[in-house]
Amino acid sequence: MDVALAALRQSIARWTDKEGLLGTAIPGVSLARRGAPTEPMSYMYEPSLCVVAQGVKRVLLGADTYVLDAHHCLLTAVDLPTVVQILHASREQPYLSLLVQLDLRELAQLMADSQLPPSQAQPAGRGMATGAVTGPLLSACQRLLDLLAAPQDIPILAPLIQREILYRLLVGEQGARLRQIASAGSPSQQIARAIAWLKRHYTRPLRIEDLAAHVHMSPSTFHQHFRAVTAMSPLQYQKWLRLNEARRLMLTEGLDAATAAFQVGYASPSQFSREYRRVFGAPPFRDITSLRHMAGSARVYGYSQVDQ
Repeated sequence: MDVALAALRQSIARWTDKEGLLGTAIPGVSLARRGAPTEPMSYMYEPSLCVVAQGVKRVLLGADTYVLDAHHCLLTAVDLPTVVQILHASREQPYLSLLVQLDLRELAQLMADSQLPPSQAQPAGRGMATGAVTGPLLSACQRLLDLLAAPQDIPILAPLIQREILYRLLVGEQGARLRQIASAGSPSQQIARAIAWLKRHYTRPLRIEDLAAHVHMSPSTFHQHFRAVTAMSPLQYQKWLRLNEARRLMLTEGLDAATAAFQVGYASPSQFSREYRRVFGAPPFRDITSLRHMAGSARVYGYSQVDQ
């Protein structure tokens, strides 16, 4: 394991010539590097695997805390609003990590092809978990990064290795969690559909009864399962989406607070400012001014993926 981790650190360091989250020539694969600890920042995790080769990161989901290091990876099965912070990193030993997006349709197909049993019916659980980093998983991640030196092989070999990573996750300690999300009709899969609807329609007024009916649940059952998966209510989830999109609009498109508020669905600028300050710790103008004065400010707004 130590040799494999050292090799993965070298590979990530080789392909990260600057700080932040960097895309690669492999679709769905990103690398991250940070040379110092960071302040907590909002981040939307999509279905993905995060493997930390060096350093330590903390992820907060509601009242839950997940700590990632070289021996503990993070598995995210649905889109989840979190707060992330790099705890251990330095110029000499930077934080280094690999992020692999998970295709849930491919996951369901793999379950069918490999004849893995569907998850047994049970209440929905958290859509996020940490797990032990295993030798086979590290090996697959390393072979995936090795393709960056042979770009002509990426179209053929990358999908095969990414499928192998999915398989390793399915048969690993968090496999049941993934199978729940991928199994049609399961509570977790119904909540995943509700989350997808919210992401598309977050500017609309939200009626819990309508969204519950959309995923064929009673309002009380829906609310219970939604909180179980996301650690928040549907209204809190919608609020997070609205506030972070407004933050992005102000930072990257230069909108003023009132215009951004209306654009993401708020009817009252004063309510928007109150909720914005509660989430980000400062009113909109002061927060955006501070972000613009930070080095690399374009990388630190609400949906920034700098801390992967």
